[in-house]
Amino acid sequence: MRFYAERPLRLVIQILADILVIVWVVLCVLVARSSYQVVLRLQEPGLGLAQAGASMREAFDNAAGTASRIPLIGDDMAGALGSGSNAGTALESAGEGQVETIATMAAGTAASVMLVGALPVVLVWLWARLRYARRARSAIIIRQHGVDLLALRALAHQPASKLLTASVDPAAAWRFGDPGTLYRLAVLELRSLGLTPPPYQPPPQPSPAPQSPPPQ
Repeated sequence: MRFYAERPLRLVIQILADILVIVWVVLCVLVARSSYQVVLRLQEPGLGLAQAGASMREAFDNAAGTASRIPLIGDDMAGALGSGSNAGTALESAGEGQVETIATMAAGTAASVMLVGALPVVLVWLWARLRYARRARSAIIIRQHGVDLLALRALAHQPASKLLTASVDPAAAWRFGDPGTLYRLAVLELRSLGLTPPPYQPPPQPSPAPQSPPPQ
């Protein structure tokens, strides 16, 4: 597989495209990370609620433990204070639930930024690079065996405006095997892929027929 062109201009364009994709993905990662941190700040009320609930539960538990040591009425007081401990536990659970919900939202926001911002660009770039690699590899293999098939690929792939620069009637020239037109068509196909065309090899000229000696 050949992922980069041979000709300098196409090679530079491909490298710049790769750099732009990398920069875009890095920017998306930074935005996703920032959005994650921003959403996480919404956890502060939940953290405060959980801490308040924990403090309340601990205070009522300590009070209940102290009250339980009072003779006669200690157990009743401890039971009454237990309801306050339960309320503190409920507040702590509510705060922790809010914190977990915000954490899930933060992760979902960051994932959404990556899916919407980075994934389509990466998929389009990957499709284009693999498509180019397949076409370039095929053209390089064909280039080693002459220009006829490259000329045929040019007739199939290149726009008419470019084909007419090779010949007034490129299809007819290909059918009749005109060497110059075949070479020009092959050059069009190779240059469209950023590949270097082979040197032109003119067809061998037929050797002149031997002259018979003049009659004596």
